[in-house]
Amino acid sequence: MRNLRLVRPRGARSAAAPGTPQCCCLSAESGTVLVGSQHGLVELGPSRDAVTREISLTAEGFMPEDGSGCIVGMEDLPEQECVCIATAAGDILLCNLRTEQVECVGSVDSGLSIMSWSPDQELVLLATGQQTLIMMTRDFEPITEKQIHQDEFGEGKFVALGWGKKETQFHGSEGKQAAHRKQTEVLPTSSWDDGKPRVTWRGDGQFVAVSAVCPETGARKVRVWNRELVLQSTSEPISGLEQALSWRPSGNLIACTQEKTNRHDVVFLEKNGLLHGEFTLPFRKGQVKVNELLWNADSTILAIWLEDLKVENSNPNSYVQLWTTGNYHWYLKQSLHFGNLEKNQLVSLLWDREKPYRLHVLCQGWHYLSYDWHWTTDHGMGESSQHVANVAVIDGDKVLVTAFQHAVVPPPLCTFELQLQQAVNQVAFHTDLTRSGDMAVLDADNKISLYRYGQSTVNDPTVRFGAVGGNGSKAAVETPYLDKIYRVDVGSDDDVINPLGLRFLTWLPDDSFLVVGQGQHAAQSVLHHLTAVPKVVGAEEEHLNLRLSVPVDGEVISLCCSPVTKTVAVQLADGQILKYLWEASSPVLEPWQTSGGSAVRFPYPCMQTSITRISGEEVILGLTDRFRFFVNDIEVASNITSFATYSEFLLVTTNSHTCQCFCLKNLSVKALQGGLSSAAAPNSETLRKVERGSRIVTVVPQDTKVVLQMPRGNLETVHHRALVLAQIRKWLDRLMFREAFQCMRKLRINLNLLYDHNPKVFLENAETFIRQIDSVNYINLFFTELKEEDFTKSMYPSLNGSSNAQPRRHTDQKKVNLICDVMRVAMEHIDPQKYCLSILTAHVKKSPPELEIALQKVHDLRESITPDAKAVSAEEALKYLLFLVDVNELYDYSLGTYDFNLVIMVAEKSQKDPKEYLPFLNALQKMEKNYQRYTIDRHLKRYRKALGHLSRCGPEHFSEFLNLVKDQNQYHEALKLYPSSTPEYKDISNAYGEYLIQKQLYEQAALIFARAGIFAKALDAFQSSGSWQQALCMASRLGYTKDQLSSLARSMAGKLVEQRKHAEAAILLEQYTQDYEEAVLLLLEGALWEEALRLIHKYDRLDILETNFKPAVLEAQRSQLIFLDNQKTAFLRHKSRLQVVRELKEKACESLQDYEMPNCPELDLFSETSSVVTASDLSSKYSHSNSRISARSSKNRRKAERKRYSLKEGSPFEDIALLEVLGENIRAIETMKGDVYILLKQLVLFGYDEQAGALQQVLEEVLQLMETSIPEIWTLDLQQSSVNPVLGPNSTANSIMAAYQQKRMMTPVVQDPELVIPPKLNKNLQWKLHLLQ
Repeated sequence: MRNLRLVRPRGARSAAAPGTPQCCCLSAESGTVLVGSQHGLVELGPSRDAVTREISLTAEGFMPEDGSGCIVGMEDLPEQECVCIATAAGDILLCNLRTEQVECVGSVDSGLSIMSWSPDQELVLLATGQQTLIMMTRDFEPITEKQIHQDEFGEGKFVALGWGKKETQFHGSEGKQAAHRKQTEVLPTSSWDDGKPRVTWRGDGQFVAVSAVCPETGARKVRVWNRELVLQSTSEPISGLEQALSWRPSGNLIACTQEKTNRHDVVFLEKNGLLHGEFTLPFRKGQVKVNELLWNADSTILAIWLEDLKVENSNPNSYVQLWTTGNYHWYLKQSLHFGNLEKNQLVSLLWDREKPYRLHVLCQGWHYLSYDWHWTTDHGMGESSQHVANVAVIDGDKVLVTAFQHAVVPPPLCTFELQLQQAVNQVAFHTDLTRSGDMAVLDADNKISLYRYGQSTVNDPTVRFGAVGGNGSKAAVETPYLDKIYRVDVGSDDDVINPLGLRFLTWLPDDSFLVVGQGQHAAQSVLHHLTAVPKVVGAEEEHLNLRLSVPVDGEVISLCCSPVTKTVAVQLADGQILKYLWEASSPVLEPWQTSGGSAVRFPYPCMQTSITRISGEEVILGLTDRFRFFVNDIEVASNITSFATYSEFLLVTTNSHTCQCFCLKNLSVKALQGGLSSAAAPNSETLRKVERGSRIVTVVPQDTKVVLQMPRGNLETVHHRALVLAQIRKWLDRLMFREAFQCMRKLRINLNLLYDHNPKVFLENAETFIRQIDSVNYINLFFTELKEEDFTKSMYPSLNGSSNAQPRRHTDQKKVNLICDVMRVAMEHIDPQKYCLSILTAHVKKSPPELEIALQKVHDLRESITPDAKAVSAEEALKYLLFLVDVNELYDYSLGTYDFNLVIMVAEKSQKDPKEYLPFLNALQKMEKNYQRYTIDRHLKRYRKALGHLSRCGPEHFSEFLNLVKDQNQYHEALKLYPSSTPEYKDISNAYGEYLIQKQLYEQAALIFARAGIFAKALDAFQSSGSWQQALCMASRLGYTKDQLSSLARSMAGKLVEQRKHAEAAILLEQYTQDYEEAVLLLLEGALWEEALRLIHKYDRLDILETNFKPAVLEAQRSQLIFLDNQKTAFLRHKSRLQVVRELKEKACESLQDYEMPNCPELDLFSETSSVVTASDLSSKYSHSNSRISARSSKNRRKAERKRYSLKEGSPFEDIALLEVLGENIRAIETMKGDVYILLKQLVLFGYDEQAGALQQVLEEVLQLMETSIPEIWTLDLQQSSVNPVLGPNSTANSIMAAYQQKRMMTPVVQDPELVIPPKLNKNLQWKLHLLQ
């Protein structure tokens, strides 16, 4: 689908050189052209219009002075710094260009007809006048000499396997008589054939083919020889084979020409001499002769040099045609007509070895031309017109147009073709958005034919249908018609002809044209702005008027126009970008500048350019022939094989066989560069894999198709996910739900996007959605795909980063339920009969499924008296419901409706055996209604409903009711079914209480008993729960006597003392047993000094002060002193041990850092009996034990964790255990402040100031010791390590290394963060007595 576009023609004025040129070759190093004439060797400089060096061969006597000499071969030998020339007289000369000396290295007496060097310049083959071949080395040492004409076939002779005779073979359409027909004689070669041998080498230089006229038949034969000049094969007899010969560099085909009975063909031979393919030249038989065939260096273009044969009274016309192949079809891409002037006759035609798309031409009048080509795809550039996806392919005098918007037609087929009078060289589409299908075609005769779409009254004979229509069927594709033909006379020079003098034909939106022509000098171009003029009456043809010509200081190598912004960009050979302001009153060229004001210049010449917008700024994109991709002058990628812009999207194909799509709307150039350089996420919509070598042909606007072409030529259409989603989002924004749905269904896009794209709009337009879809099946499909997740966040995030501003959905309702409800209401409003199945689907899809409602609707359909003709039958609805829901589940739900007709209807549709369900249903039908429903609900395990029905069955079924309540623990529901005054309520409460007692929930059981009036059991339960106040209340309700109350109080007091609730026990003894002495003793035992004093004075028993109170206070003071002393001793011991452990660890880390890298893997080698371990060691040693105890109960887990931190010397976690114990010491001292304060008051009250002072002083000393020790134990580093751990999810390699260097790794890895937080001392608590200080 690509055409050859002329990038850079170079035409030099005729050089002033003697004689007539005969052949030429290129000097690879100096960039000059070496031309051989009948007088000698001429070197043309880089400008090609001046002779820089001339070596005469006539002066040396190697060429005759009368001008009859002929050079038969010429080769530049850069390694030897000379040119090898072979003359027809038989001399082989080496001409040194630097010294201008000529040396004869050999001579052949019989003369030479050709000299051909191998591609690697290691061998040279000579064809002599005696019809022999001489193979020589690069030093002109002969290897071998052979006769051209050989009788044998060669080493590659075919082996006959003896599979039958000629008469028994299949002969195709010719029939059996072909077996008896005599083989026609091979006709001799054409009269114009010069009879000289032709030589061509394979690209790797391993084989050489020689075409020579057979002396016996007069016809040409092609023989293939190897490097040692051993014959490999001989071509089959080919009648009419001509002189032209060229071996394709890739090696698979040898191109020749053949004149057949009714046509002139280019035929291809394989290495074994057999024919393999052909194509026909666009000339009548005998009209032209083919002088040369030439392949370019990469085997993609075949150049054919032709001349007219029968021309009277004038010189023949010369032509050069460029042919390419794709999908096994040969296309004539360019046709160069050189006219019939003698000085314009071609002398030499050759391809450049370095640049495969550069063609060199030398004319007889010393006029030199070169052409640089590149591949381009000509396609419509609009977005809104209906003819936007047309792609034009040049094929000789036809333009093959494929309308991809209607059908993807693989080449060489097309939608329709345009037949022109001359060979076509350029095609340009209109750059007006509304007329982007219109085409301007420039042919070899410099005429522009305009084809427009519109209302044409007659069928245009120049437009013919291709793959669509044409066989009697009416084609749905609109075709253009030929509107006008204009002649272009710009830049023509009658004296010197320059085919393809105009290039880069561009059709501007105002119906004017831009073309680029050659300037006065080789490095100059001229931009011609052409406009159409009204036809002059009587004129034979219309002309384009030259509005103005703008000279460009530099060679224009690309020109592009944006149909959106109407900007025209011109690229010069030095990379400079110019903007052509064609809409101005006086159009001018100015440098293209970025938004920052700097001029844009491509670092390398770009073969494909395009204008687009990135983040609102207009930029120019460029792609070089080496896959480097530029945005303005910034290289964003170096592996891009093709690109295309569409709307706000950029699509590229890469060398890694992917197609990437970027939304340029909110994308920066830096982000684009990053996206192209990094691999996208696997589920990213920006990237997709494509076949190897794929290139973008076009993007179909208003659609999702991207057309790719494979290297062989076949097409592939992909729907790029990014384009698909963008188009779907546009449709959804315009409420075009039908188009979006069909596209999503066809391309397997999840239908949740219909809602997730804009939930608010979808819910508001649910009726519009249903009316547009208008298909029950499609709506059901939508329902079945619904999921709770938001697909705009998971599967289809927006490519341009924008998100909908609308609230996502109602927070109090699930997404699926919300859609089902809204859609169901809309369908019931539109047509409930038509959308019956969809309504059922909406009920079933909800979570939980509303199967009862769905079954009820089926039941209503069954009971409907006047069925609608359009309505779905109950049978059909049930069958559909069974498709959605498991039949056993649906059977249970139908049973739950208590409708036996519906149950039987469902059961009949299932695979159930009637013997299974009919007896059960018959038994149910015989029962009383409530008991029947209870039985059904119990069968379905709907126990709450079952209890409700059973409670209505009367008292005779209460025992069954109570058993069901006990079995299923439905006490709470059962209590609701009976009034609190009934005996049933009491029985249920009694059972409930017993159940709670079994669960050891005594207090709750007591409340249930008490509420139901079962006071005795309530009393026991309150006693068990320790609620002595409630127990006394129950005793009062039971009418306990004073003695019974006293006994009850004494027993409860004993239990309270066991629970160390001395104050409550004392209240019971004092108030209910009147035993205040015992109460006082209990209060003294519990150290409740002030309450004990109150009772002593209340009952006036001051003697107890001496006998019990004072001794108890003194004993309490002594025990507190002992406790403080023990705590202080333990604290000091643990503190000193912690200091020792830390010093040992620090020394261990320092010693290891001297010998090992900081990650310290050898720390594990330390003995576990020492405390010198690191965090990595700890974590590795105890990870297994942690996982083993993780399944234990929380109580056991806490116990295990306590064991883990052992105080045993040398244990791994000894320092952590010491921290834990020291913290417990401090907290224990802190909590005893309040008790000591109360004790101090009692000691002072009774005059024990000395004892009180001692206690206060000791506690103060211990507190001061601990307060000063806290910063030493819980250091600042330790606390920071708990906030910012060295090892953790937020750690990096650098942070861990820094921690090692700061010796932070000696801090333990503590799984309990509270251990590293120092305990706090409450200084605000007043506990000291001022009078003791």
